[in-house]
Amino acid sequence: MDVDRDELSSSSVLRLEGVDDVEDFVWGDQVESASMSLGRFSHVYDLMDMGNKAFRENRFEEAVNCFSRAHSIKPDDPIILNNRCAAYLRISQFLKNRPPSASEHRPLSGLDPTIHAGLALKDAEQFMNMRSESVTPYILKADALILLERFELARDAIVSGLRLDASSIALRNLERITTNIFGRRQHGRPARTDDFDCTLCLKLLYEPITTPCGHTFCRSCLFQSMDRGNRCPLCRTVLFISPRTCAISVTLNSIIERNFPQEYAERKMEHEILTNMGPDLLPLFVMDVVIPCQKLHLNIFEARYRLMVRRIMEGNHRMGMVALDPATGSVADYACEVEITDCEPLPDGRFFLEVESRRRCRILRNWDQDGYRVAEVEWVQDISPLEGTKEAYDDMTLKVAAYARSWMKVAQEAAQTDQTRLVELHRAEGLRPSPSDPESFSFWLATLTNVRPLDRLSLLRLRDTRERLRRGYHLMKREER
Repeated sequence: MDVDRDELSSSSVLRLEGVDDVEDFVWGDQVESASMSLGRFSHVYDLMDMGNKAFRENRFEEAVNCFSRAHSIKPDDPIILNNRCAAYLRISQFLKNRPPSASEHRPLSGLDPTIHAGLALKDAEQFMNMRSESVTPYILKADALILLERFELARDAIVSGLRLDASSIALRNLERITTNIFGRRQHGRPARTDDFDCTLCLKLLYEPITTPCGHTFCRSCLFQSMDRGNRCPLCRTVLFISPRTCAISVTLNSIIERNFPQEYAERKMEHEILTNMGPDLLPLFVMDVVIPCQKLHLNIFEARYRLMVRRIMEGNHRMGMVALDPATGSVADYACEVEITDCEPLPDGRFFLEVESRRRCRILRNWDQDGYRVAEVEWVQDISPLEGTKEAYDDMTLKVAAYARSWMKVAQEAAQTDQTRLVELHRAEGLRPSPSDPESFSFWLATLTNVRPLDRLSLLRLRDTRERLRRGYHLMKREER
């Protein structure tokens, strides 16, 4: 591609550095270290001489051809890479700055500035590997990245080059160019209007979803609204979508994240606080008293708990189960943490859950959050046995464990005609902890029999493992009779 000097000067809107001229391929310096025959080296020298001449006469495509032929013979030469990179950059610069009106008089088919800038970037990076102590490859790399409009990476290359030579005028000029361009792009961001707000929470859209009827909401806001009816909150169109099948608008989300980064980060933090509450905070499902070592199935249909389950499933899959204290009418002072091991969303918005109870806690305080209760908790363990009593303590645990095995066998035989009870016993047997963990084992004993809610709450409050083992033993004895 030949470039007229007048056309080149008139189109040079974007200034580059380090590409006004190329480096001469000096015969004396090269031939001494050349690992090739004199004839082949002479051919490389001639190609480089022709390429440099073509470059200086603005015949950049011809220069690239000469440099590429030389590179195929001597691929590890930094001067060849430097010169070819400069030629690629000049072609890309010319194409990028060329006004559209010029194409009417002199069309250029099949030439793309980004392709040549990409080729220049590859040469610059290879050149940098050979001469990492020189600022020249950093200048060329920054030029290529500017042409590719990757301004942040260009600034990184400039900073790295300035560490080698802080007085480099070329790098300082490129630094000013990238700062000006990047600043203009920052000022070119769209204005922060309420067009980017969710009409439900009146905040910046987070994880936006556009409905089939064309309205956009935060993902969590939309499905919280749909818990009360499967209609669009604005136009009341019936919506056949669910959290599992409905994807967020990736394009809109990236536009919001890129143009309003600080506000987006605040919205993201709000969302994470609701889904990952911290080690001492638990969302509460107020239903019944649960003790450790139980497996339960739950049908979640209330709107407030459907919202809670969605948030839990985005976090650690754990919640607290608690009952109302009949004496006070408020949430009981002890609860049990359960883990959701299986969650099946149903077409009507309900959730069918399988949960396993893990550990107990004491509720320090609780409050309302979007309709459901959240509690600050203190995790509770039994008091360790006194010194000198451990042997008797272990002996009691082993005796109760032996009785529990025989009791389970008898109970399963007696339940052959009652499939529901038989399934319960098999499920409990699968959750049986080792007697070497007496605290968990004592809770498991209590799950084998039908214990009233108030008695289960009493077991949660109890911090004496030996007493809980004794109660579990007597409960099995009572049911056996």
